[in-house]
Amino acid sequence: MHAQRTLVVRCPDWPLSALRMTPADSAVVVAAGRVVAASAAARSVGVAVGQRRREAQARCPVVVVLDRDEAAEARRFEAIAVALVGITPWVESCRPGTCTFGVRGPVRLFGGEEALVRSTTGVVQAALDDTLGAGSHPGCRLGVADGPFAAGMASRLAGDGEAGAVVVPAGASAAFLAAQPVGVLDKPGLTDVLVRLGLATLGAFAALPVADVAGRFGAEGLAAHRLASGLDGRPLDLRPPPSDLTVAIELDPPADRIGLVAFAARSLAEALYDGLAGRGLACTRVVVEAETEHGERLARRWRDEGTLGAAALADRVRWQLEGWLHGPPAIRPTSGLTSLTLVPDEVVPATGHQAGFWGGATAADERAGRALNRVVGLLGPGSVLVSEWRGGRDPAGQLVLVPFGPTGPVVPPTDGPPWPGVLPVPAPAAVHADPVPVEVLDADGRPLRVDGRGVLSAPPARIRSGEGRAVGVVAWAGPWPVDERWWDPLRHRRRVRLQLVADDGVARLLVLEAGSWRVAATYD
Repeated sequence: MHAQRTLVVRCPDWPLSALRMTPADSAVVVAAGRVVAASAAARSVGVAVGQRRREAQARCPVVVVLDRDEAAEARRFEAIAVALVGITPWVESCRPGTCTFGVRGPVRLFGGEEALVRSTTGVVQAALDDTLGAGSHPGCRLGVADGPFAAGMASRLAGDGEAGAVVVPAGASAAFLAAQPVGVLDKPGLTDVLVRLGLATLGAFAALPVADVAGRFGAEGLAAHRLASGLDGRPLDLRPPPSDLTVAIELDPPADRIGLVAFAARSLAEALYDGLAGRGLACTRVVVEAETEHGERLARRWRDEGTLGAAALADRVRWQLEGWLHGPPAIRPTSGLTSLTLVPDEVVPATGHQAGFWGGATAADERAGRALNRVVGLLGPGSVLVSEWRGGRDPAGQLVLVPFGPTGPVVPPTDGPPWPGVLPVPAPAAVHADPVPVEVLDADGRPLRVDGRGVLSAPPARIRSGEGRAVGVVAWAGPWPVDERWWDPLRHRRRVRLQLVADDGVARLLVLEAGSWRVAATYD
């Protein structure tokens, strides 16, 4: 099945634009500790999407760091989606900031693809100016190609300026995609293997025989191979959606705030997902429908190039409700919602999930993730925090708490960037939020010192707390000195770490900084 001609509208840096940041502002938006959007001013000095927050701030010390606000993104993008209905009623939203539609019908109305691109650009630009203000946003980017994947890549490569667009001729999508890195497939596990095999570009991947790809990488690899080949990434055997899988809920009293329907929307999404899974199906496109107290009927299609899981379905329903209930007043319904319906518009056979060679998510992990997603639905985004690995020389900075997202918690990597001066394994079991001041004494009762070369004045013999209680030292290791950012007078930090085992059976990590010893962590 050849891919149909598709137009993708992309509003670059939308997470920043939704927060009223202009391209001239040095700003980034972070989620789960990583940069998800960077302004043109920040990118000009080396900040890039995917960097950790710490690295972005090191490259641009004056950068403004903002937390992602998906609710604001959804509210403000609704005006752009509504404006595109004037071009075609078959608009499909992918996520706030990106939407798509097939050009087969509109191209006849506007007299060709170039005329359609010009008209679409004008409509989107006017909607952006009305929503965000003229000159306060980077405009829009359009891409036209065979299939949404190639069209999306064309929109990413569109030039700067209000009329940035790339139109890939029909039948040329494979050649257009050939030079792109395999990382654009947005499948980290698959792309890592491909790079290790020397297949760094989509063209190299597409040149592999289909049978070999299917045998080695399964359904996921086969779908990615079709995308790399410029074909439609959707499976060939699309099924007509069973009508009895539609799920709906009545809202009484009518709801005009997202908080009143958030839990119901998430439960509805899970009911739809469970119904599809029970028949061995998965959804790639869903229609979110609602009816208001005044009889208004609202509907929007949402698509995912993969298959929509329960969490992804719930996110799209929440984004759409944000746009309807809290969007610009001019497009907001005149009364509260009385019903909410989810219609599976495009379903495919569920291919299941194959774990990697070295293991994968367990059933317990999946149950925990779904439970946390329910809590997020009840309490709102950012209400659940999970640990994320950041790296560093000290245990206190290696793990931080970040908001739980659709992908779940981040698993600490087994390797990563080198950290000269990092403590040897094992890691402490407990890191103290408020390190406890102590005295470290030698055998003669004198305070233990460390000279400028990192040498102890004597072997440690006792540890005495502020309460006067002392314990003897039976074993010790170190010291490990660290002299960080010596070139920066404002952020220079120098300290020494020492591991001690006391006669009370407790192993401690002590840190000497600014002339004082403190217990920073304890070992199990």
